[in-house]
Amino acid sequence: MDKKLAMLKKEYMNVPIPAELDFVVRKALKENGVNSSMKNNKFKRIKIAAASIAAALVVLTVGVNTSPVFAAAMTKVPVVGSVVKVLTFREFTVNEDTFNTNIKVPAVQGLENKALENSLNEKYLAENKKLYEEFMADMENLKKNGGGHLGVNSGYEVKTDTDRILSIGRYVVNTVGSSSTKMKYDTIDKKNGILITLPSLFKDDRYVEIISENIKKQMIEQNKADSNKFYWVAGIEQNGNMELFEKISKEQNFYINTEGKLVISFDKYEVAPGYMGIAQFVIPTDIISDILVSNEYIK
Repeated sequence: MDKKLAMLKKEYMNVPIPAELDFVVRKALKENGVNSSMKNNKFKRIKIAAASIAAALVVLTVGVNTSPVFAAAMTKVPVVGSVVKVLTFREFTVNEDTFNTNIKVPAVQGLENKALENSLNEKYLAENKKLYEEFMADMENLKKNGGGHLGVNSGYEVKTDTDRILSIGRYVVNTVGSSSTKMKYDTIDKKNGILITLPSLFKDDRYVEIISENIKKQMIEQNKADSNKFYWVAGIEQNGNMELFEKISKEQNFYINTEGKLVISFDKYEVAPGYMGIAQFVIPTDIISDILVSNEYIK
């Protein structure tokens, strides 16, 4: 048994990290603004974690093959990916005749990277607390000036939750006059404990032009198939002088869906009339495959 443990230890220390994953993790850490020493420490932890997983697989194989009791016990162990959850941490509500708000604050629970988990949860609480305070101030001002109507609804939805990826969408609907809807997304690599940014997925800035041209094409094709699907883009006849969509920003709203596809998102009124709501476009992987850092996330 001592010899077997020694062999497992040796395998544990020598498990290699795939070159592609090495590169994508380092790039994502850089995009998240992590300093050099922190990156080294973080990457060491990732390397150890990867080795631990491989060693654990060896141990599990030995255990299941040699012990019926061990095998039976393993059937009761929950899947690791199911541990990460998104819960409602706090809720702000106001229900008066012409003043209404419901603000749900999400909280991520179960990430191994507690620094990232705490950072996300602090951000969610701060931005929703600010939203509530602004609503209360606006409500008081309206009351002092004879009243009015004011409504804000904010919440979240889990767009993707796989063993690898967690994508959280947070929305704010403002119903003063005509309603407006804004979305923000956070996409997290649960295994490596990093926040994925749009630039971190690509080798260089060519993605802006390539994705933008594909979105324009999708907009025109949708309009040809259904004239009610209208976008402010060259190639569709326009009424008025609306600014036409040219290209996405380098930090455009996005998430990765359950099929491993990149989804680009635009707020209400950003590229189309209000009745179109939030506009989203699934980007074909084949048009961006050559400029992806790796296929770890986008399939």
